[in-house]
Order: sequence, then C-alpha cells, then structure tokens
Amino acid sequence: MSETFGTNPGDPANAAVIGGVGERLDADQVTGFVHRCLAGADLDAKRVCLVVPDRTRTCPLPLIMGAFRDALAGRAKEVTVLIALGTHQGHSEEQLAEHLGYRPGRSEDTYPGWRILNHESWLPETFTSLGSISAERVGELTGGRLTDAGVEVRINRHVAAADVAIVVGPVFPHEVVGFSGGNKYFFPGVSGQELIDLSHWVGALITSAEMIGTRGVTPVRALINEACTLIPTERLALCLVVASGTDTLHAAAFGTPEDAWAAAADVSAETHVTYLDRAYPRVLSIMPAKYEDIWTAAKGFYKLEPIVADGGELIIYAPHISQVSVMHPHIAEIGYHNRDYFLGQWDRFSGQPWGDLAHSTHLRGQGTWDPEYGERNRVRVTLATGIGEDVVRSVNLDYRDPASIDRAALEADPDTFVEPHAGEVLYRLRPPGHGAGGGETDGRSDDTDGATG
Repeated sequence: MSETFGTNPGDPANAAVIGGVGERLDADQVTGFVHRCLAGADLDAKRVCLVVPDRTRTCPLPLIMGAFRDALAGRAKEVTVLIALGTHQGHSEEQLAEHLGYRPGRSEDTYPGWRILNHESWLPETFTSLGSISAERVGELTGGRLTDAGVEVRINRHVAAADVAIVVGPVFPHEVVGFSGGNKYFFPGVSGQELIDLSHWVGALITSAEMIGTRGVTPVRALINEACTLIPTERLALCLVVASGTDTLHAAAFGTPEDAWAAAADVSAETHVTYLDRAYPRVLSIMPAKYEDIWTAAKGFYKLEPIVADGGELIIYAPHISQVSVMHPHIAEIGYHNRDYFLGQWDRFSGQPWGDLAHSTHLRGQGTWDPEYGERNRVRVTLATGIGEDVVRSVNLDYRDPASIDRAALEADPDTFVEPHAGEVLYRLRPPGHGAGGGETDGRSDDTDGATG
C-alpha cells in the first residue's frame, strides 16, 4: 500500500493517492485516508454538498459515507448528499437506504443532520443558471467539431448554494468522455439538459468506439471542465477505483476534481481495460439488475463493441428489463441508428434532443448511411430482454427470446465470448506486437471481480 502527495499544480501527482493497480484497500485504510484528507480541507462551519453516484455505478458508498460522517461531525455547518442522476430516474427511499447504508425512513440514525436528495432533473426549480459558454468557445474546446452552438450552463441549486462541493465516486472507462468521474459528476451528473445534450452529441460525433477509454482531457472532458469554472463553489473530489461489481477498492485519490480524477483515471486505465488477442463472432453481454432499462444497460454494448468481429452479433441479455427508457421515452420513436444516419439527414433530426441522438448512436455502434444504400452497421445488436419483439424491432434492433439463451452452451462455444457482469470493464483488441503486461490480460472476467487488476 502506498500513499503519495504531489506538488505540481495541474498534475495528477498533485492529488493525495492511496493504493494502486492490483492493490486491495481494507476498510481501515480507506477510512483513515478519508479522515486525513478531510482534516486538511477547509470545511469548518461550511455548508458541504457531497455529490455521489447513483445505483448504476459500483461504489462502496456506505463505507465512504460513514468515513465522511465521522470526519465532518462537529465541523461542517450542514451536509447535503446529492445523488448525481443526470437524467436517470430518481431513487425511492428504499433504494436510497440500500445505496447509502441506512434503514429506510431512518437516515437520521446513520447520518444525523444530513439531507439526502435525488437530483430531480424533471423539476425546473432544481436548477440555477451559472451563465453560458459561447459558440466560439465551444468550437475551441471541441477541436472544431461543433462550431455553431453555444450553451447555457445550469446546475443543481444545492451545489451552487454550498460553500464546498465534494465529488465522491468511481472512475471507469466511459463512452462519452473517455473516463468517467471527477467533474463529470457536476456535468452531466447534476446538470441542466442543455449541456447534457451538447456534450453527449460531441461525444457521438467522435463516436463511442473512438472515445471510450481514451486517456487525458478529451474534447468532452474539456467542455465539462470549462463549465465547472462557472461554479461559484469550492470544488474537491474523492475519486475511486473500484473492482467492478464489488465493494473492493484498488485506489483512491483526493484533491481538486481535475487532479484527483487524473490520478484515478491512470489507475482505472490499467484496471478496467482487458485486452484480447482476437475478435468474436458472437458476444453475450449479461447485464446486472442495477441496470433497469436499455438506456442504462446500453453500457453492455459500449464496453464490448471493440471485441465483436465485423458482421458479428452482440446480445444484451437482461430478462429483468422491460422498457427501452424510463426517462427518455422519445428514444423509442427515434430508434437506434449510427452517427452517419443522423448526420446525413440532419435537417430531419437536428430538432430532436441531441442527448437522445447520442445515446442512439452509442448503442447502434459504427456504421455508414447514404441515400442510395441506406444504413449499414458494423455489428448486429440483439436484445434478449423482457421487451417485446415488436418494440425491439421497431427501434431497429434484433430480438431473441431470453428463454432461448443457453448460457452454458454459449460459454462452451469457442466463437462466443460471455461477459457475466457487463457494463464497467472495457474490452479491447490487443494492438499488434503488444504482449500482456500491467493491466492487460487475456480471457474473461469472473463473477466476483470484472476488473483486471
């Protein structure tokens, strides 16, 4: 176990870091680290807003929040816990209790004096405006990919009203921004729709296949960082590297959201990316129950698309899912199409929500479109879920009855790759001439730790 403190501003080494690739931190190490970091922060008599992930992200929040509770006791003037839902559906009291580790209706027993709130993106009064980013500046930040659209920057009012906002959450490869975490918990985590739509569409223009797992400050990350400069609140972050599907922490980093995120992303890049030597004609992506609709379960495609052979099939297996999207029903009208399908008919689609278009392209994957031959996609995307065949085919995806999926037979098939806990670990093909090493591994992740560290 190692703990380091850097001295170069703007460098990931400037964050306080504990753990690393392949390490497994115990509860005492994590608690002690949180206490030391918060002891050095200016939090006395301050209004503190803790921005934390929703249930679709693996994170040992009861452990972390317990450490924050004890470290802030007698210091913070008030504490608000804000669930960074983005545009996901809100959590019920029972879900919040399970997520944060308290008895339903009895949060006061575990977190005395704390407010625990959903980010209610569906209510206009949730937001306050921070200003805007001009079209010219958007063009600069996105490398010229989007030059004719400025954007209003709105954020949850509880963040803007706090003295200190602390992001607490994991870092994983991400289809829109490269690696999740850090400032992404502000935008889109507790953001207004305008920046969500614009940033996701920039990611779609680049494509998920090119963006996901890209290290450093991507164009979307640059846009998010720019928006964060408008937040009047002091910003800090505890960024975590979690073994996928478990409560095991490999590493944690504390500092500014920029520095802590960069330090954690370096570890995530060697932990949550698995390299294989071949592509597969068929991939079975088994989705955990925490993904409640295709809008969230689409991560089972993003993270595995790179290892599907040209013309191959990726099957999203989730019998528990019965809806395409709870919060974005309009996606059922748009359907799932590749980027060029929309760009080639932009007059028809430019007025649609750009976030919905982006999600559509991310799940449909790489492909082309032209007026003569129509849409051609690199791989087939098949849903084996609780969604009816008529609905699945109407959104331009293939259908399989989930009862027809024989997991054992598919696992025994040398031309099928089965991922039993899809959604967080990214699979890639190993570049020619690169042997295994560091976070690169061969084979399939197991049910207890999908990470490769």
